Amino acid sequence: MVATKTRSIARVLTYLMLAFYAVITIIPFLWALSASFKTLAEISTTGLSFIPKHFTLDNYKYIFTSEQMFPRWFLNSVLVGVSVTLLNLLLNSLAGYSLARFDFPGNKLIFFFILTILMVPDKVTLIPQYLIIKDLGWLNSFRSLIIPAAVQATYIFMMRQFFISFPKELEEAAEMDGMSRIGMFFRVALPLAGPPLAAMAIFTFMGSWNEFLKPLLFMSERAMFTLPLGLNTFKGQYISYWNYIMAASMIFTLPALLVYVFGNKFFIKGITFTGTK
Repeated sequence: MVATKTRSIARVLTYLMLAFYAVITIIPFLWALSASFKTLAEISTTGLSFIPKHFTLDNYKYIFTSEQMFPRWFLNSVLVGVSVTLLNLLLNSLAGYSLARFDFPGNKLIFFFILTILMVPDKVTLIPQYLIIKDLGWLNSFRSLIIPAAVQATYIFMMRQFFISFPKELEEAAEMDGMSRIGMFFRVALPLAGPPLAAMAIFTFMGSWNEFLKPLLFMSERAMFTLPLGLNTFKGQYISYWNYIMAASMIFTLPALLVYVFGNKFFIKGITFTGTK
């Protein structure tokens, strides 16, 4: 009886904490959504107001008509995000499958090296990465954003964990039918790796879509900006056009929000599959 009551209290407290966290998380988003329909003067004078006094769509009209680069920035972000995601799905899966299935010299050493990379903060390698990209002549090129991000140690580790738990009997049956190793990977293993692949795609796309620092470092021409970097141009030295920033931010948030809404179930499912043996 006491244990049941304790569990009930713990559950209620957990729900209250989650509800509180949800409220403080969604309030900034709701204010940004509201501000995207306000004038700059209203944003500057009304403070934390969620209902626009003078509802307007001029902010959205401006970023699509007056700011001619905005559609280009949007397409740049789509190009980089989709390219990085597809390359990660292919290369990380191949690497994870090789580490899980092939017992070759240096297998454990390579896996240890991958684990070591996971412990190194990404910002530590940013300057060496910039110097290499500069020497290759890739500045102001999409290659500087796509190729270095095409393989990530985190997802190689995740795919290795999945393929370790993947039933070998399925591949052995395919091998008896005369299928090659490449065929077993693309026609047997990969189609059944849906949950971890979906989780990887979601994390990779959202990470690439929200990336600000690397485009800031590698791109100097406005035509090559991605959306996060393009939004920064609405901030001047003496004034920031928050009405345009909020409208552009809502459009910028929409693709990532849709990806999360439709792929939410794969977050936990994919991680669970790769953590069990």
